[in-house]
Amino acid sequence: MTSEDFQLLAEYNQLMNGKLYTAAAKLSDAARKADRQAFFGSIHGTLNHLLVADIIWLKRFANHPRQWQALAPLQDTASPAALDDIVYEQFADLKTERERIDAMIIAFATELDEAGLKQAFNYQNMKGLQFSSPLHQPLLHFFNHQTHHRGQITTLLNQAGIDVGVTDLLMLIR
Repeated sequence: MTSEDFQLLAEYNQLMNGKLYTAAAKLSDAARKADRQAFFGSIHGTLNHLLVADIIWLKRFANHPRQWQALAPLQDTASPAALDDIVYEQFADLKTERERIDAMIIAFATELDEAGLKQAFNYQNMKGLQFSSPLHQPLLHFFNHQTHHRGQITTLLNQAGIDVGVTDLLMLIR
């Protein structure tokens, strides 16, 4: 994948998160937090998980030898302790942080170049295991993970009677 491909995925991520939050705002707080038997319980829990996972990965990417400037503000962001942390109980706060992180992802993607994508990236997972690969591989996982869980949220919203609309990446391919 090229840096332009990752910029497209970052744009898609921002667009789709906006659509999900707009759709989820049509539900009451109780309906968003209702246990729907999803991996992370509720729509709210899954939205929190996406934010948590993005913060964890972005903090890892911030430790890359290239020192991406777009990720520098993460130094002031607390590291979530677990993948199921509810870091924001209030939907409005969750949405605000989601928008901040999505803007950061866009800025980060614009800093990527082919040399950086091929450069070795070392990180530690939540269980303390060490990994090393070219940056483009975990970055691809980062975007794929978002799409996976957004698909779950889209299904949960649909089951609650809310249509998110078109979700295909093709809508951004010119």
